Amino acid sequence: MPRPIRTPEKSKDFFGSIKRLIKNLNPWKFLLIMSLLLAMISAILALVSPDKLSNLTDTITAGIIPKKDKLAEISKAVMNNFNLDNIAAKEDKITYSTIITEDEKRAFKDILVNISKIENQDELLHSIVKIPDSILLVILEDIKIDDTIISVNDQIKMFHLMSDLTEEHYLEAMDKLPNSIYSLVRPNIDMEKVKNIAILIGTLYLLSALFGYIENYSMTTISNNFAKSLRTKISDKINKLPLKYFDTHETGDVLSRVTNDVDTIAQNLNNSLSTLVACLTLLIGSIIMMFVTNGTMAITAIISSLIGFFFMVIILGKSQKYFIRRQEELGNINGYIEEIYSGHNVVKTYNGDKDALVNFNNLNNKLYDANRRSQFLSGLMMPFMGFIGNFGYVAVCIVGALLVTNNVITFGVIVAFMIYVRLFTNPLSQIAQAMTSLQSTAAAAERVFEFLDEAELTSQEHLTKYLDKSKVKGEIEFKNVRFGYDKNKTIIKDFSVKVSSGQKIAIVGPTGAGKTTMVNLLMKFYEINGGDILIDGVSINELTRENIHELFCMVLQDTWLFDGTIKDNIKFNQENVSDEEIWEACKTVGVDHFIKTLPGGLDALVGDSDTVSGGQKQLFTIARGMLEKAPFLILDEATSNVDTRTEELVQKAMDKLTIGKTSFIIAHRLSTIKNADLILVMNDGNIIEQGTHEELIKKKGFYEKLYNSQFEL
Repeated sequence: MPRPIRTPEKSKDFFGSIKRLIKNLNPWKFLLIMSLLLAMISAILALVSPDKLSNLTDTITAGIIPKKDKLAEISKAVMNNFNLDNIAAKEDKITYSTIITEDEKRAFKDILVNISKIENQDELLHSIVKIPDSILLVILEDIKIDDTIISVNDQIKMFHLMSDLTEEHYLEAMDKLPNSIYSLVRPNIDMEKVKNIAILIGTLYLLSALFGYIENYSMTTISNNFAKSLRTKISDKINKLPLKYFDTHETGDVLSRVTNDVDTIAQNLNNSLSTLVACLTLLIGSIIMMFVTNGTMAITAIISSLIGFFFMVIILGKSQKYFIRRQEELGNINGYIEEIYSGHNVVKTYNGDKDALVNFNNLNNKLYDANRRSQFLSGLMMPFMGFIGNFGYVAVCIVGALLVTNNVITFGVIVAFMIYVRLFTNPLSQIAQAMTSLQSTAAAAERVFEFLDEAELTSQEHLTKYLDKSKVKGEIEFKNVRFGYDKNKTIIKDFSVKVSSGQKIAIVGPTGAGKTTMVNLLMKFYEINGGDILIDGVSINELTRENIHELFCMVLQDTWLFDGTIKDNIKFNQENVSDEEIWEACKTVGVDHFIKTLPGGLDALVGDSDTVSGGQKQLFTIARGMLEKAPFLILDEATSNVDTRTEELVQKAMDKLTIGKTSFIIAHRLSTIKNADLILVMNDGNIIEQGTHEELIKKKGFYEKLYNSQFEL
């Protein structure tokens, strides 16, 4: 049959989870604030750099283009040199010159008449170049600009070049200028200024990288310490949870919260929080810097990217539920894997491989679907925001080219805006990615906080009574005890019995009669609904659970060994236990021969694996119990996993172990409790018979039928 899937509870809201997550970061508040400030400073330094890069670009550009302003100054000086006053002063010299021909003189007079009527500079220039050079040599004078003498001949050459000058051949004409003029207008990069700006930009980028490194290191420290604290809280919480919680929750789901969910929180916290702050700073700062630099281009860049905001909001809204579902499905599949792996032998024995595979594929497909949907929606952000960024580059270049053509901005502004566009669009995609990670973090945090918010065992702070196990007599009394795992269904009904010190009490009955439940109530694993349980006249409601636990030694049906040496397993949580005492306990239960066959003896490494048989594990746990010097002993089917010969050996060991202790023995093999001082026969949560083995057999009641049924085929 298909395995029922746990229905996820309604999750908390995203902002509520993030708010609580940040609140739990309070111990690292100073380091967190410092990290976020460093992220902001690093972003601000990155914002200042484009403006400086624009200055550097303009400086270099100005240095590789001839100086138009200087050429204009020279042109003005040359044109001023050619004026009507100079011509009038030198008219006689032109008239009586033997070098100038009569034709040239007549042509000059005709041109001069027209020149007096010309106001346009270009028309004037074209008229001047028509004047014979012989006349220009007479009427012009050498001029001096920036300590450079420009001769008349050089001025004449300049007139001719300027008359044919076009924008297309501007640079070509510059190369033909006379040396005196070219020396003044030739390109010249201000290397000192370039060096200073380059050093400043390099310093800004270096500081930005340094602050970014410190911020990343700090966030890594915070996230790792926070994950450590969460695991500590979870571990502490596990010890405070009632057994009822573990009865209703899968082990794999709990493990998933401790491992996967905590790791998700740590990794995403390290990558997302500071990234979000830095990107918001870059986003807002880049908008401000763009408008400060040029409003027209700022509007162009922003409008071309606005569509990204719209789609980001839509995608984030759609993907939230899938990230939460992914974490839930991950817990489901982990729980199922743990369950099937633990019961692998049963699955193989009953040929349940196909059903297990079908159920696993069902869970795996659900996880795949949730993961695919969440990753698909989050994966849309990067390519989409990349397109928006590239579109912004194109828009900025086109509008920038038009503005440069109209002398509204310089070429360096375009360079700066190309960086601003990247600083504006990249944060959009990174914010989307950070928000996606924060969604995953919120989903994981909800599961962790949900576990931490589970109802704990009742508080013991008000309990002050204490029983010293070395002074306990060993008397126990159940007085009208009532209990039910569900308040609407009572299992133990008005249970009463009094046990004297040193007695060996056997509790028998069919499955579900309440035998183990009575032991759990005695150990205060569950709180009773009514009545009372007294230990040496003291109510267990007045004693702490820890105090009660140290009064009892328990050997359970379910064996358990942790990875470690045999010695550590047997003396678990006990100090000042010698090797001789351990060997004595092992000899008593008959496991010493097996230990001697292992390399290292007591120092041999064992674990809860198939390398040690179930019977041997049980013997180890019995030996562990024998070292516990407690006044009460509980044996819950302690010999169920050993063979008949070993059972006889263990039974003798149990007889020795029960000497001087008040013992409770739960057994289905009634042959093992025939020597009990008192046998309590339970059915439907009540004691229906009690007495010794012989007394109960003579009554020919429920016990007699139960006892004889084990010998029937």
